Amino acid sequence: MRNRPVLVIAVAMALLAVALFGYSKGMALVGSGAPPAYAAPEDQADRIIVSKSDRKMYLLRGAEVLKTYDVSMGMAWDAGHKQREGDQRTPEGDYLIDWRNPKSVAHLSLHISYPNAADKAAAAANGYSPGGDIMIHGLPNGWGALGRWHTWLNWTDGCVAVTNAEMREIWSLTPTGTPISLFPQWSPPV
Repeated sequence: MRNRPVLVIAVAMALLAVALFGYSKGMALVGSGAPPAYAAPEDQADRIIVSKSDRKMYLLRGAEVLKTYDVSMGMAWDAGHKQREGDQRTPEGDYLIDWRNPKSVAHLSLHISYPNAADKAAAAANGYSPGGDIMIHGLPNGWGALGRWHTWLNWTDGCVAVTNAEMREIWSLTPTGTPISLFPQWSPPV
């Protein structure tokens, strides 16, 4: 689409204006502070699923969907599985939440275990780095006032982004070791 760069710049400027307005009103650090406590084990999710085509993330316990979130992903989210560092794609496949960062530059973050052995082997066979540091995270610190407006664009380098309030909820509901599957397309069971 010929006008896409103009649209992206216009939306980015609008989001910046909202963030600056929120910052001037003292709202930019919405959701900041200490990480939340974990939910009771019986309330925690035992699986995370990301459906890239509809830009949704689901927390499941068994077959039950506990929570659904609208997400932003890598700028090249629809170009398939992440291949290499800097391609701005969001991975596809089965991984784990293998560590968490309470002092993240993007209001709390949960690390996705990308790259796995197959990702590393494919990248090595092609002579490049697979990249890493793929996270589920909130908004960049100081940008919390954007709230749900951040979903207007896929703006990450391959991560899965949610609002700060949603990130606090996800943090409490998903212990380290929770499996995460990222699919090109997925629909919850009916």
